[in-house]
Amino acid sequence: MVLVPPLVLLLLAAAVKVAAVEELAEELVLALGADDEVVAAIGAAPGHAAFHRATKASWRLPGRYVVVLREGSGEAEVRGTARRLQVWAARHGYLTELLHVFHLLPAFLVKMSSDVLDMALKLPHVEYVEEDAYVFAQSIPWNLGRIVPPQPSSGAYSPPNKGDQVEIYLLDTSVQSTHREIEGRVLVTDFENVPEEDGTRFHRQASKCDSHGTHMAGVLSGRDAGVATGTNIHSLRVLNCQGKGTVSGTLIGLEFIKTTLEAQPYTPPVVLLPFAGAYSRALNAGCRRLVQMGVVMVAAAGNYKDDACLYSPASEPEVIAVGATNSEDQPASIGTLGTNFGRCVDLFAPGDDIIGASSDCSTCFTAQSGTSQAAAHVAGIAAMLLSAEPGLSLAELRQRLLHFATKNAINPAWFPEEQRLQTPNSVAGLPNRLGADEQLYCRSVWSARSGLTRHATAVARCAGDEEMLSCSSFSRSGRRLGEHMEDKEGRKQCVAHNAFWGQGVYAIARCCTWPKAECRINASSQAAEGAGCSPQDHVLTGCSFHSPSATLGDGGRPMPGPGTGPGHCAGGTGVMAHASCCPAATLECRVKEHAPQGSAEKVTVSCDDGWTLTGCSAYSQGPGTLGSYAVDDACVAVSAAGSQAAAAVAICCRSRQ
Repeated sequence: MVLVPPLVLLLLAAAVKVAAVEELAEELVLALGADDEVVAAIGAAPGHAAFHRATKASWRLPGRYVVVLREGSGEAEVRGTARRLQVWAARHGYLTELLHVFHLLPAFLVKMSSDVLDMALKLPHVEYVEEDAYVFAQSIPWNLGRIVPPQPSSGAYSPPNKGDQVEIYLLDTSVQSTHREIEGRVLVTDFENVPEEDGTRFHRQASKCDSHGTHMAGVLSGRDAGVATGTNIHSLRVLNCQGKGTVSGTLIGLEFIKTTLEAQPYTPPVVLLPFAGAYSRALNAGCRRLVQMGVVMVAAAGNYKDDACLYSPASEPEVIAVGATNSEDQPASIGTLGTNFGRCVDLFAPGDDIIGASSDCSTCFTAQSGTSQAAAHVAGIAAMLLSAEPGLSLAELRQRLLHFATKNAINPAWFPEEQRLQTPNSVAGLPNRLGADEQLYCRSVWSARSGLTRHATAVARCAGDEEMLSCSSFSRSGRRLGEHMEDKEGRKQCVAHNAFWGQGVYAIARCCTWPKAECRINASSQAAEGAGCSPQDHVLTGCSFHSPSATLGDGGRPMPGPGTGPGHCAGGTGVMAHASCCPAATLECRVKEHAPQGSAEKVTVSCDDGWTLTGCSAYSQGPGTLGSYAVDDACVAVSAAGSQAAAAVAICCRSRQ
């Protein structure tokens, strides 16, 4: 026997790898002609594109993949990439089937083996490949009384309007459109894209196949038990008789809506997605595309008693994600689990034991529970808001949903401790009357927690139609370097900085739908005394403070200017200050402060009626400040137990219009 030295073995292995790459390039050239781009890309052995799949194995659909190309790729490029993949697979004896070429995204759906998947990840222009996955219906007339207070005279449900200026696209199971609750209000489209039901003996009984969709349509628009009783519904079937669908089927459904709206524009449309699946970049991207067309997207947060950011479509920031509450305005327990929670939930709505149309007969009713039902309530409320103000943008609609919601009814102890601050304490509702106004609306947007390394950052961003008026940070350990606002690629972002030995930090952006004009950020150097705005034409709406090298203790605070208006952001020694400055012609602002009493761990200051919180800072002359954050129109400053308490300093603004 001849022994081969290890160095020779390594050289042989390298030669085999190079030969494999060269063979792949040669085969593609033979199959497609001399394509310099392909030869260069494969000959250079590029890094693989990313591969994503559902975290739960039982939710995966092996053998079906959504191949997504880079942003800006045209249809010809998409089809060319699919063809290249099929040619390579055929030459190696593998079968592939091109199932769909998307127009919503630069992507295609292909059926192939895992052996071909490796090749797909190496193709030029491919950004990522996502394994197809299941999505699930989220369902396991106290509710109407929660939305609008009953009239004292009749005790009846009296919403401000019927939502009859809005059409809702419902992606669900099939719907029994002849039910008396919804007869004449549901257009059953010819769209259907569903997977086969599990089990060879499954019997497709009509009442089972229509169950979830019929109930959802009834909650949306039912004559007796509906939220928006005048809304028309377009039904698309993306869930099978077991309430199960796929990511790819949902994307094709969204594509159907896009094509329909392009052929017959209708404003304003609402799309209801009463289901949840594992986190999907492709599904989230598809939802964003429709939002860019002016479509309002409402989705179930999920029934897994888990962080909603782990599920799609609820995790997409441009989608309004809805959690479920019970008749006591507490988080709904659904089966052995319950409603999802966390920063990706926008608000909660009734979702427990909801009466609605039953598919068992044309006059039957039934009770169902889940975040699907909660999402239907919010979609109905959205229809009424849009009927009153058809020109509302998604950002303005979301702000009104939060403004009219019932605040602080939920006991946060139901949620895991680490999720309580980020989870909104708002239950959807409406006043008895609606009308256009020019009020300043703001909300807080939390980032995910940063990493634990020194100088790790967390980033929070506002929606596309919102203006960021301030930025703050919070760390449970208190080890943070503060925060700052910056412009990046045409969008403002709030960046929070973790400190050495820190346990992670959160960034909290204050996002508003007024003023109409753009605001700007003025920054100081470490040596300067602070940052401010031009008093002639701009007003200060928020301050942020960042210490690049030392844990933030005595960080800084907004200082009052002439009268009660804010003057500038005064930073401590070695601290960089950032001031958010907005046009003074549209806003007037003032500083309001609450000094601590004793050793309080939390100090809160609230804006007066008619004023909206735009900036929130915590100020202490000693260490131990954990940070600050806004809750509705209140500023909360938090200090560590046993440390010197921090003052809460708020900037409150209102429109001059």
